[in-house]
Amino acid sequence: MQQTKFLLDEKRIPESWYNLVPDLPFQLEPPLNPATMEPVGPEAFAPIFPEEIIRQEVTTESYVPIPEEVREIYALWRPTPLFRARRLEKLLDTPAHIYYKYEGVSPSGSHKPNTAIPQAFYNKQEGVRRLTTETGAGQWGSSLAFACETLGLDCTVYMVRVSYGQKPYRRIMMETYGAEVYPSPTDLTQAGRDILAEDPDSPGSLGIAISEAVEDAVKHEDAKYSLGSVLNHVLLHQTVIGQEALEQMELAGEYPDVVVGCVGGGSNFGGIAFPFIRENLKGNKDTRIIGVEPASCPTLTKGRYVYDFGDTAGTTPMMKMYTLGHSFVPSGIHAGGLRYHGDSHRLGARPRGPRRGAGLRPEPDLRGRRHVRQGRGHRARPRSDARHKGDHRPRPRSERGRRREDHPLQPLRPRPLRLLGLRAVPGGQPRQPGALG
Repeated sequence: MQQTKFLLDEKRIPESWYNLVPDLPFQLEPPLNPATMEPVGPEAFAPIFPEEIIRQEVTTESYVPIPEEVREIYALWRPTPLFRARRLEKLLDTPAHIYYKYEGVSPSGSHKPNTAIPQAFYNKQEGVRRLTTETGAGQWGSSLAFACETLGLDCTVYMVRVSYGQKPYRRIMMETYGAEVYPSPTDLTQAGRDILAEDPDSPGSLGIAISEAVEDAVKHEDAKYSLGSVLNHVLLHQTVIGQEALEQMELAGEYPDVVVGCVGGGSNFGGIAFPFIRENLKGNKDTRIIGVEPASCPTLTKGRYVYDFGDTAGTTPMMKMYTLGHSFVPSGIHAGGLRYHGDSHRLGARPRGPRRGAGLRPEPDLRGRRHVRQGRGHRARPRSDARHKGDHRPRPRSERGRRREDHPLQPLRPRPLRLLGLRAVPGGQPRQPGALG
């Protein structure tokens, strides 16, 4: 019987998180004070984050030790499995070997608890009683609610209004873990009231929900804010994914030519990609790294690389990132986490010069199309940002048919080493994003 699962035991849970920043061949541009447009220091984050999270946000160390208490909680679901999608390979009649790292085995069903647990842990250590946050489709909110319940903290979640109505089961999960969940924008914060004054029927957005969560935290001494993506400490925590994947690929006896991840705010993509980028930067490997984003919110491919706020109300320091503008509000059907207006400045990091390419893949029409074959051809149907890795390895041509030279899963030609090496994935024409123009 051919092997399809590549598993590690609890002893192989990483002992440190990996920080890509010190290994970059250039310096990142600092966050700015919007009033003075001067760089801000760690003190700018003190009203909303605990000291240890701030230290991790600005650390220059390549590795940050994971507390043993956090590793013990990680062991509830980590290490997560790496699967070889053999049935999908057969259905596609492709010479590629396709692997995916499945994060859906976590208590909340996604990769988000990888950062929710340490954030709750450090806040608990510093005497914080309650955490506030935002959520879109509910994956991050349910993960933080789980973390707070596990570590004995209260949790308040501002959920994008349209998702609050569309996804009651996610709200129920958060409330089951003890969280208070409000449809954002609300009348509980000034930011929410301002939005409702302009548009009483506002569907909400992640930017609006962030504004409300930050305001709530700042106005209450016993509360801090917790973020599920974008910032360095979040991507740092997610690198347990890629570190495990490296070991699991050794078990499989292969090394990926290509690593693929979906991109929303950057935590999912950074979690799988950064450890592989480290190997590229060391000169050991030349893996292509592909980020794929929705055409409805094409931040990397249609956004501008400028300083922008992380929230709609403009309460955060300004970060250099690819952005559609902090006032961007997606269509109601597109209110999940993949529709955030910006991307992590770590993901967009680049030296001054020409812009790199990025992946743009429009949402496919699944009716009667070949796109449904993954669900038909493999045992699991993971959500898009709970699976991470594509490993394309040449193998003998199938006897069932000839190889299509333009097939997206064909073996890829070697390319020169690039930092991210983001590949342009052909797609349709997205609608025009707003705000920044």
